[in-house]
Amino acid sequence: MAEKTKPAPKKTHEGERIAKVLSRAGVASRREAERMIEVGDVAVNGKVITSPALNVTPRDQITINGILLAEPEPPRLWLYYKPDGLVSSNSDEKGRDTVFDNLPDDLPRVMSVGRLDLNSEGLLLLTNDGELKRRLELPSTGWLRKYRVRVKGNPTDPDLEPLRRGITVDGEKFQSMSVVLDRIQGANAWLTVGIREGKNREIRRAMTAINLTVNRLIRVSYGPFRLGDLQPGQAEEIKGKVLREQLGTNPATEGEEKPVRRAVRTARPVTADAPKVRKPTTAVAGAGLKTLSQAWQKATRTPTGSPTGRASGAPSGTPKAAPKSTAGMTRLDAPYKGSGSRSKPRPKPTRNT
Repeated sequence: MAEKTKPAPKKTHEGERIAKVLSRAGVASRREAERMIEVGDVAVNGKVITSPALNVTPRDQITINGILLAEPEPPRLWLYYKPDGLVSSNSDEKGRDTVFDNLPDDLPRVMSVGRLDLNSEGLLLLTNDGELKRRLELPSTGWLRKYRVRVKGNPTDPDLEPLRRGITVDGEKFQSMSVVLDRIQGANAWLTVGIREGKNREIRRAMTAINLTVNRLIRVSYGPFRLGDLQPGQAEEIKGKVLREQLGTNPATEGEEKPVRRAVRTARPVTADAPKVRKPTTAVAGAGLKTLSQAWQKATRTPTGSPTGRASGAPSGTPKAAPKSTAGMTRLDAPYKGSGSRSKPRPKPTRNT
């Protein structure tokens, strides 16, 4: 009887997929890179490719529309206070101003981690690394995103219970939310809301389902990263060492926050005639050791202050901050105090009518 031969092992392809390399270099997200390849924008060793099913190595020469792909920089991450009225995408078919039209001049090419709605404001993470962007957006991270929400109406705590149990809106099931009724102020109420999914307009849709209308929404944290005292239009970089400690191979959990050193970036003033082109200059690291603030136990506390990071000219509907005692707090529990040095917020961009 003839002896059966084992099948030859499959050959391992050297290198990495071309779309992943483009994403790592900060050209675009992996999905966007695949689209660029399919329309013929990418060439490898002088030959245009139309399929992303290709592995490349550092020996290969990659060009995008004839421009040689630069060596990828180390992954970097910025905290950015997105003002309301800006679109979070790279371009807008309606011609509205975007986040990327109004970033500080000295930021390199960056991508946003997730999005914020046109009329939402607050913390938006920016990165130069497509793989880091993809990892931070994965639902498996389970990171809590916290928001300060102002709604029209005077709800009672029992009115909010459906959100805590999990609510279905238009056939779509939302996970349970952490919801704290902070205060009633005239015809409005301020809430603190925590979610882990981040579905499209999730908070607004959920509030509408219980007969409340959101008229202001500010994201104040994304996992271990806090808005702090950033003002609209400002950006701060999370330094490389802290970035490795916070993320590493496995992103740190909410209770493992580390000190952070961040460089302040202030957006340029925008006028109707201002060009929408940023100079690709190198960001310079700032000084001052800070700590990531606001321990996660704050979600169970009833805050009465205005949303962190709001400029001093906030609308009259914003609740004023109340002093908090730090007695008995651990280092991670202690409120974030900032460096005491802030650039002025940029003026609100002028939009074409």
